[in-house]
Amino acid sequence: MNHTPEEMLSIARKFDTTGNIVEIKPLGPGFINDTFIVKTEGPDARKYILQRKNHLVFPDVPGMMKNIELVTEHIRRKVIAEGGDPLREVLTVTVRRPETMSEAERKDPAGHLYYKDGRGNYWAMCLFIEESVTYEKADTPLLCYKGGEGIGKFQAYLSDFNTPLTETIKGFHNIRWRFSQWDEAIARDAAGRVADLKEEIGWIDSRREEMLAFWSLVENGTIPTRVTHNDTKISNILFDDKGDVLCVIDLDTCMSSTSLNDFGDAIRSYTNTGDEDDRNPDRVGMSMEMFRAYTMGYLSQRKGNLAESEIDNLAFSARYITYEQVLRFLMDYIDGDKYYKTAYPEHNLVRTHAQYRLLQSIEGQYGAMKDTVYEYAK
Repeated sequence: MNHTPEEMLSIARKFDTTGNIVEIKPLGPGFINDTFIVKTEGPDARKYILQRKNHLVFPDVPGMMKNIELVTEHIRRKVIAEGGDPLREVLTVTVRRPETMSEAERKDPAGHLYYKDGRGNYWAMCLFIEESVTYEKADTPLLCYKGGEGIGKFQAYLSDFNTPLTETIKGFHNIRWRFSQWDEAIARDAAGRVADLKEEIGWIDSRREEMLAFWSLVENGTIPTRVTHNDTKISNILFDDKGDVLCVIDLDTCMSSTSLNDFGDAIRSYTNTGDEDDRNPDRVGMSMEMFRAYTMGYLSQRKGNLAESEIDNLAFSARYITYEQVLRFLMDYIDGDKYYKTAYPEHNLVRTHAQYRLLQSIEGQYGAMKDTVYEYAK
């Protein structure tokens, strides 16, 4: 949905920026949210990130923004106590200008964190962190190590966070919920594709029991619930120009779940030798070298602070999250490609096959993965 320059300026001025706003430009491809960079001028001029939050993906934007405020303020206190730079080592949410808020917004506990425009779109702003670097792919063991260190540090900062968080996406990484969706999709067969997918459906059904057994450990508290980021790809970490981690960004999916989600999702994306939608499955596999590097970095921050049940299931989490992604790609293909953007008719099926090849590679190296975890958890 396009907005005029005047509309964009009006929206940006709802937030408490320093200096006069002189430029608003799109930033990035915007797969979920629409993102803009806002430039100001004056003695205290800064840059800001302005986002239109996708309320179809995140139906409770106020709850999501309150999560982000709670999490970032908790980390900020830790950074300050360590003598760090809170403007660079944690995301800074930009709040609303009080004079732009209605009485109802002032009474809303999250009303100062977002603006809802006349079209029903939600907007939020944060400070742009200058002289920072992002990477689209972790293509060296050192970068894998640093990524693991960054997510491990993020979790360590929040290890004593006890405030309940809003569930921003229902059932996210909850395989029991996913199986409920899966069974409905199979029965519905919206695109008439089920009859041609017996082999692929068998991949899902043959692993159902072991995936539910893992999730039951989360449900009964054997594996503890913590604050999780839930989207731990390398592009969600900011680095300085020396290659050291500054902070973790894109906190929309922060929720309460098992910390293993973050580890497993990172392994799925960091260690893949091919592409997520690789048309040649022979290129796809899990790099043990990259797994080793990420695990070393992650446990450099988390060893001694994880429960035994978390250590025991850390390697399995890579199987769990990758399996979930196979299920989700195949389920969307069965449903007629309604969730993921596709570039061609078989795109979700290609994704399914590529992710399944990755899953098989992870399963084949599972013993070595567990040994690596125990080695670095000592």
